[in-house]
Amino acid sequence: MAKSQNEEGNTQHIGQAIQQLLSRYHIKAKFDEANLLASWEKFAGKPVAKRTKKLYIRGKVLFVELESPSMKNDLNLHKAQIIEILQKEFGKDVVKEIVIM
Repeated sequence: MAKSQNEEGNTQHIGQAIQQLLSRYHIKAKFDEANLLASWEKFAGKPVAKRTKKLYIRGKVLFVELESPSMKNDLNLHKAQIIEILQKEFGKDVVKEIVIM
């Protein structure tokens, strides 16, 4: 794995260095939001992702606009599970609620 030098001359993994950089510039939350949106298909599945018209995050709320009424209903029934999965993957500060449109 790639390593970098920190101020004290100690080595650290590049992943740790990136996380420190994101935290230092207060952009970790935005980075995690962008990562979540980019990996929507992985979490929602291909059928849901194909029928997703809009997907965005505002104020820790994930807004999902779907074409299919039956998928809207299914996603509404599983909102708590989806939130739990997303929080486990990206942390509790990225998404606190989901609105299905």
